[in-house]
Amino acid sequence: MRNSLGILIFGFILHAFFAIVAAGDERIDRALSLPRRIDVRVERDQVKPNWLSDGKSFWYQVQAGPQSKEFVLIDGETGKRTTAASREELGLPKTDEPKPVELQDKLRPSLRTGDSSGLKIVNKLGSDLELFWINPNGEQVRYEGIKAGSEREQHSYDGHVWLIKNNAGERLAVVEVAATVQTIVIDGKNVTAANASPAKSPPRQISGRGVSPDGKYRAFAENGVVMLRNIATEKTTHLKTDLDESQSYRETFIWSPDSTAFVAFHCPSVSRRKITIRDLTPDDEQETKPREIEYIKPGDPLPQPTAVLFRLNDEGHTWQQVSSPLLADAYHTSSQFEIRWAADSSEIYFDYNRRGHQEFRVVAVNAKTGDVRAVVEEKSNTFIDYTNKTWRKWLGETGELLWMSERDGWCHLYLVDVKTGQVKNQITQGRWPVRRVLHVDEAAREVWFMASGLRAAEDPYQQHLCRVKFDGSEFKQLTDGDGQHQIEFSPNREVFVDTWSRVDLPPVSELRRSSDGQLLCVCEKADATKLLAAGWTLPERFKAKGRDGETDIYGIIIKPSHFDPAKKYPIVEEVYAGPQSAFVPKEFGRQMRQHMIAELGFIVVQVDGLGTNHRGKKFHDVCWKNLKDAGFPDRIGWIKQAAKTRPWMDLDRVGIYGGSAGGQNAMRALLDHHDFYQVAVADCGCHDNRLDKLWWNEQWMGWPIDDSYARSSNLDDAHKLQGNLLLIVGEQDTNVDPDSTTLVVDELRKADKTFDYLPLSGTGHGAAETPRGVRARMEYLVKHLLP
Repeated sequence: MRNSLGILIFGFILHAFFAIVAAGDERIDRALSLPRRIDVRVERDQVKPNWLSDGKSFWYQVQAGPQSKEFVLIDGETGKRTTAASREELGLPKTDEPKPVELQDKLRPSLRTGDSSGLKIVNKLGSDLELFWINPNGEQVRYEGIKAGSEREQHSYDGHVWLIKNNAGERLAVVEVAATVQTIVIDGKNVTAANASPAKSPPRQISGRGVSPDGKYRAFAENGVVMLRNIATEKTTHLKTDLDESQSYRETFIWSPDSTAFVAFHCPSVSRRKITIRDLTPDDEQETKPREIEYIKPGDPLPQPTAVLFRLNDEGHTWQQVSSPLLADAYHTSSQFEIRWAADSSEIYFDYNRRGHQEFRVVAVNAKTGDVRAVVEEKSNTFIDYTNKTWRKWLGETGELLWMSERDGWCHLYLVDVKTGQVKNQITQGRWPVRRVLHVDEAAREVWFMASGLRAAEDPYQQHLCRVKFDGSEFKQLTDGDGQHQIEFSPNREVFVDTWSRVDLPPVSELRRSSDGQLLCVCEKADATKLLAAGWTLPERFKAKGRDGETDIYGIIIKPSHFDPAKKYPIVEEVYAGPQSAFVPKEFGRQMRQHMIAELGFIVVQVDGLGTNHRGKKFHDVCWKNLKDAGFPDRIGWIKQAAKTRPWMDLDRVGIYGGSAGGQNAMRALLDHHDFYQVAVADCGCHDNRLDKLWWNEQWMGWPIDDSYARSSNLDDAHKLQGNLLLIVGEQDTNVDPDSTTLVVDELRKADKTFDYLPLSGTGHGAAETPRGVRARMEYLVKHLLP
């Protein structure tokens, strides 16, 4: 597919570099110096509790001035706040320093799902971090990143594997989640961790390592054959079946609690696509040795693992391959995700996700008959957001299941009777979504969770802490401030620290009582005076009606430090319209990339239009088989409405930039909306969803592959290009196949289009965030939008 590029490469590189020569160097140098110029602390912005033995009082250290720190002791009962110049003055002992994390040597799939746990990631770098869950297929599932200088707790499960990268795509840490929450600190020097919760997780019901609960046997596969070893005698028995022994088994063997049966997953192999990664433009003029990587694309064949039940008895064993129409065309089964037996060993439960993501079930298999039934079943005419909205919690003692679903159009929680598969009741309801479950108290029969959109007067993306009983009664919103909330509970969960902020409001940290949300103490109110004095500007929040004239669309506006309301400024939009989340910042942060672009002399905007997440199913479904839409009608309308009352926004000079899915969006601006946008910088774009990774694209575009893929293809529409386009790609990109960009180059050439192309050797995904890419993007925007 790349044969023609050898001829093209020299001309295009020259075109790219000579076209963006040193125009506006002074402005660019000033913009690039912004991080240095505003390298001042926001004071009193972080409260990191060190909990005391009573389980609810704590102390913390806070930056009180440029060279001064203050130690604060908070009484968790009364909220009394005591300050001192040192920890010793508060009568507190020294604490142990965090210990180094035991990092993994290499990426591996998350093959074990233990009890609920998580990671707390503290980013002490001056740039954002990227966070990926490594799913059971070994694929990197991107989650919301961690902003520079901030921290976030990511819910996960014991045994799940997470990858942390910097914004240049370089691997910083691979961490396996432990039974207790670990705090991961990344400061550019090393990676450290300490257990944030000393409580031990209860033992898991099942061993995933093939050892029976009674400790007598170990089941494993050898050369396509299931073997059973008596641990005491070391005698190994071949468990014969009629299955093809040339095919393999998954590593996981899951025993029944009574040790009389286990399930294995037989998995016929399929060919897996490989792509070749190479540098065509190496810096040292020596071509890098090509390397092949596995890279599954939409429509590629997938293995179809089937569950095989092995039952032990006095005569030996019996076996049965599980088969049911309920398991046809599987995208995955929970040989890769949740697998568990009923406590009485009568059934085994696992997930089924039909390829195309329009059917999702938790199925039960009868251990004696092999019959299959649905415990819960989700169906959609569009898609089921299985990566974000299929949370569950098994309540073993009562035979119930807490389940998350969008079946009524909003992401809510349901209580299910496991034996009958019937919904006993809907736990939460309303025109707002549950965003994340934090804690389930089985004894009190209540759920603690984060939700957004609860108050009509607030930004509907702002998350608040809530609590509700399993029967849906006693719903209570426990946080109050108008902002985005981050929660840390005390060890005994009687109180919690609530830190909330907005892009235009520095953090406020409060201590609240868990029972009723009562404010006990304002711990800190951050002071950003020095940051503002140094030249950083507060983003402005703005909302406007979307394409339907009814739906509110939310975004931010960022001005340069030298802003003059008497002047007119070109508008530059940062775009990422991936449907997996929403992307306009909601917390206070420096938004350094956007501010550096603004410093060039632009008004920078960022907007979440229809088709992005967290606003209900109808809002989200706009993306279905329609990624080219990307919310453009809403975002363009938003910009126009903002400009009506802001004469300094110049609608005649509008540019756009983005990376990955945002790169696809940025180029699409000049294909379908060149009457509004004149300039686009597209970095590492997934320009054709048939060329990108399978899991992300089939989630939103569906399967089998149909003409909707062609309708959203920047390759197929390359002939429609009008305006100034710079394509950037990292030639070592293993996230989005670099062919997605190089084939666009070929199509643009065939259509006789003028454009600019900058391949970066030795660079992976996010090439525009490298120093070379950052400067090239700035130069291009300055050249084509500023006089």
